[in-house]
Amino acid sequence: MSRRIPDGEINTPFRDVNRATSKQMAKRAWWIIALNFVVPGSAQVVAGNRRLGRIGIFFTFGFWGFLLISLLLALVSKIALFSIFTTPQIAIPLGILFIGYAFLIAVLALDSLRLIRLNTLGATRPIVLVALSITALFSSFLIGTIGSTTITASSFLSNIFTNSGSMEQHNGRYNILLLGGDSGSDRFGLRPDSIAVMSISATTGETLNIALPRNLTHIQFTKGTPIHKVFPYGFNHDCGGDCMINAIYKATIDHYSYLYPDAHKHGSTSGIEATKSAVQWVTGLKINAYVLINMRSFTGLVDALGGIDVNVKKALPIGGQQDCYPADNSHESICPDAMSWIEKGKQHMDGRTALWYARSRHNTNDYDRMKRQREVEAIVLKKIDLPTLALRFGAIAGASAKLIRTDIPNGSVGELINLALKAKSKGIRSLQLTYPTIQADNPDFGLIRKLIGFKLKKYK
Repeated sequence: MSRRIPDGEINTPFRDVNRATSKQMAKRAWWIIALNFVVPGSAQVVAGNRRLGRIGIFFTFGFWGFLLISLLLALVSKIALFSIFTTPQIAIPLGILFIGYAFLIAVLALDSLRLIRLNTLGATRPIVLVALSITALFSSFLIGTIGSTTITASSFLSNIFTNSGSMEQHNGRYNILLLGGDSGSDRFGLRPDSIAVMSISATTGETLNIALPRNLTHIQFTKGTPIHKVFPYGFNHDCGGDCMINAIYKATIDHYSYLYPDAHKHGSTSGIEATKSAVQWVTGLKINAYVLINMRSFTGLVDALGGIDVNVKKALPIGGQQDCYPADNSHESICPDAMSWIEKGKQHMDGRTALWYARSRHNTNDYDRMKRQREVEAIVLKKIDLPTLALRFGAIAGASAKLIRTDIPNGSVGELINLALKAKSKGIRSLQLTYPTIQADNPDFGLIRKLIGFKLKKYK
């Protein structure tokens, strides 16, 4: 004999639905959808397989607990939070758990579909089915994305930052040498097209981008460094005393690599170490580490970001090796072998166009070129925000893995990310050591160091 169900129990029919009306079943379905979305597993505890439900609730509370801890760390110690996501031994298992939880949510949603009993719902059946599908897909996709992004980020960072240990501050700052170079098939060796020092306050994150002209001459090296022993009176390798700073990299790689036998072991090259010594002498700053940007791979990063918007001040040719000459037409010059032109005005650029805009030497000069490179770098940095990272992280990480080479130790990554967020909110200051303030062929190095010291005092 079947048990008689009291009226009060039929009004909220979760476990015994034999005598429930279509209206009551619809109400029950909406409760199951809500429970499944807010606390995955709770619907099963109330109306279905309690064992499956307890597993779901265990994972749900664990996920909530992790979010709460992350929120507290974000408020108290961002460095500790970043360390979690940049340490593979922690981040990868964590990412796998997130993906497993996303799969569990999908299983719980399918089980909730069984509990709802669509055949008893009448006219509300399609609406309930759509609502369950949307909420389940949203939760599963969101948590699965968090898991896959955690694994991708950890793998990316561990492949980029291979050195162990951490950096030491110098006068309360971290000074990082930033080199932009292109060793593509159309170029013989690598000469840095852009040379800069990012000087970052270790407390406030205030960042000064010190841009050096690539054609700076009369370069000397820091005393005590291996390259200084070869050139004690300045860099003059096969160039008649008029050697430019961007030639140091290739000259050292080709002829003096024996001076730095352990460079590769520490994630560097002899060319970078010699250039670092030169930049230290020019600026008077102790260089902590370097970052080398492969400009040919820069196109991939711009494409991964969906392109960039640039206000072009002067038409520039794409392609061509021959010199341009004046013309009385829409362009300011004729470039005989130019493939096409980047027109004046606001332009949306893909990676290839952005690279040509940054590196084009025709119809312009080196100083304009340096400004355009800084402009493109600033636009790219500004576009890398949290929403863009969330939507395009896989593509950005894939492009950046080919783009960046560095010897920044992995123990400093969390702190530098924290300082970078501070710098992004305040804006990166710039010091362009270019003509007419500094003449590259006859530089006043005392003035260069005074200008740097003044700016660093101003932006502590």
